[in-house]
Amino acid sequence: MSQNLPFEEINSSGIFVAGVAVRTTNQDDRAMTDIGNLWAKFMSESIAGQIVARLSDDIYCVYTDYENDHTGWYTAVLGCCVASPDDSGGFFTALIPKGSYRVYKPSGLFPECVANAWRQIWQDCSARNYIADYDLYKAGAESFGATKAEIYVGFI
Repeated sequence: MSQNLPFEEINSSGIFVAGVAVRTTNQDDRAMTDIGNLWAKFMSESIAGQIVARLSDDIYCVYTDYENDHTGWYTAVLGCCVASPDDSGGFFTALIPKGSYRVYKPSGLFPECVANAWRQIWQDCSARNYIADYDLYKAGAESFGATKAEIYVGFI
């Protein structure tokens, strides 16, 4: 991955995320629009509150079902962690599988820091597995701009 962006490597046991989904691509900045609209829906319809079996108030944005790599189509799922697909409350459920992940902790003003980190990650994708990647947005920030995010990128 990018040598300019520090990361740590972890092994994850896997989790389920229930929420709303969109099929998108990074071509022509379509994902920025599509995922922005997904966030608008998530917030305006209080989706997190509707996922009654959520395990925490943290928000996840999962990138999965890749057509090929970061230049092709993929599914983005914005939601909350649940114990199993049976706890999804009828929402779309994505599996973040057990495996190895590189964890990036972007610094700076949210959400620009996350977008900038992804741009750096895209510069070197040779070790990515393109099964599932995700952003974790920690609950409890004092303001929107102070939101703490972590980016988890699956790798081989």
